[in-house]
Amino acid sequence: MPRPIKWRKVCSLPESNKFGPLDLNVGGEHCVKMTVDEYEAIRLIDLEGFTQEECARQMNVARTTVQGIYAEARKKIAQSLVNGKILLIEGGEYRLCEGLGNGCGRGCRRRGYKRNL
Repeated sequence: MPRPIKWRKVCSLPESNKFGPLDLNVGGEHCVKMTVDEYEAIRLIDLEGFTQEECARQMNVARTTVQGIYAEARKKIAQSLVNGKILLIEGGEYRLCEGLGNGCGRGCRRRGYKRNL
């Protein structure tokens, strides 16, 4: 009997879920698919500056799980950039957080997060 799925906590969906060359159609060999939980790991670690341990707590998974998710996400970003493919963010094993008062802390986009550009 397989182990039950442990859902990864994600604070919000990406504002845009498609990135890449403007002259390609989405689909097949022109596309690299990244899951929403991989996107969340990249956002927390690379944008918010979390350690893998902090990211694991935020996503409600083990640090080793975050390590694997993060490595796979970075590989997909590299494939997209180097090979000129569209990066499509969709799917994965995740649940959206409930926002304030439910264990979400620093880095939660549902708590009035405003990114400074």
